[in-house]
Amino acid sequence: MASTTTPVFVGIDVAKDRLDVHLFPAGQAFALPRDGDGIAALVERLTPLAPNLIVLEATGGFETVVAAALAGAALPLAVVNPRQIRDFSRAIGRLAKTDALDAEVIARFAEAVRPPVRPLPDADRVALADLVARRRQIIAMITAEANRQRTAAPGIARRIACHLDWLNQELADTDRDPDQGVRRMPA
Repeated sequence: MASTTTPVFVGIDVAKDRLDVHLFPAGQAFALPRDGDGIAALVERLTPLAPNLIVLEATGGFETVVAAALAGAALPLAVVNPRQIRDFSRAIGRLAKTDALDAEVIARFAEAVRPPVRPLPDADRVALADLVARRRQIIAMITAEANRQRTAAPGIARRIACHLDWLNQELADTDRDPDQGVRRMPA
């Protein structure tokens, strides 16, 4: 019996502070912040859709944590060279340049080209999911400590500043881990 489910292809344009997402062929589009909460919301929103393929451009590192979160959630992901997307965009005559249109072109590229998905082995997927979760926790701690520092007495504020320095270093160290994990992924 043939399935009546329409395949879903997702294109994500990743910028420094924002994720523009397009679902093809449904034509739905939305944007999320490229932060811990936005990435968690992205995974939460895409998981029940069971997309056939999610495509991101390799955009100089901004895609790393997003790719780690999607791979950690066992979603079908391909990170592709931006040149492939530009060439595809020219080929279909879509030369307008906005993040929302880029996300649409990436989703159309996903459907037409279907770059290969190379899923992570379970141990790697779990490790990446743990690193992404840890990153969200550290960011939440930095936010909480920065809020406390604003109202603390000077002696306590100095101690909080030391803790914030440590937390920021921990965030930098954690960011290096998913970067290495995503870069060693076959996908």
